[in-house]
Amino acid sequence: MNDIAQASGKGRRTLYTYFKSKEDVYYAVIESELERLSDKLDEVASMKMRPQDKIIELIYTHLNMIKETVVRNGNLRAEFFRNIWMVEKVRKNFDEDEIELFRKVYSEAKEDGEFDIENVELVADITHYCIKGLEVPFIYGRLGHGLSVENSKPLVARVVYGALGKAKY
Repeated sequence: MNDIAQASGKGRRTLYTYFKSKEDVYYAVIESELERLSDKLDEVASMKMRPQDKIIELIYTHLNMIKETVVRNGNLRAEFFRNIWMVEKVRKNFDEDEIELFRKVYSEAKEDGEFDIENVELVADITHYCIKGLEVPFIYGRLGHGLSVENSKPLVARVVYGALGKAKY
């Protein structure tokens, strides 16, 4: 807390007015970062592009921003890997919002005949949890050994389009 007080130019007593513990500060940092990620995903979702491209862009935006956040915040990175359950607790609302965002994109694409999806809710859930499962390998650079993001996008698109029963290629 001394380091936080010094870095923020505030006194420790002032910090304790807003935060009861280091864990509360940690929660606040995670919430702030997730809000930033959520805003960026909303921005991508509102872009005028084909739904196929939008899904891929949402996936890469999520992964890139999580990686950037964890790498930028050294202490956050250490705690992220040390106590993933604490992170899960804090990101519950974000997860629900992201799933809803995927539902919206998938529903619109289904209505337009772009994807042949029987159960939009299930596909949105699966997409979200697949992306979450890729976070750690992506952060460590273990995903697509030696592939750049641009080189991997067509491969990821093929997997996603195949899974979605894309009506038109």
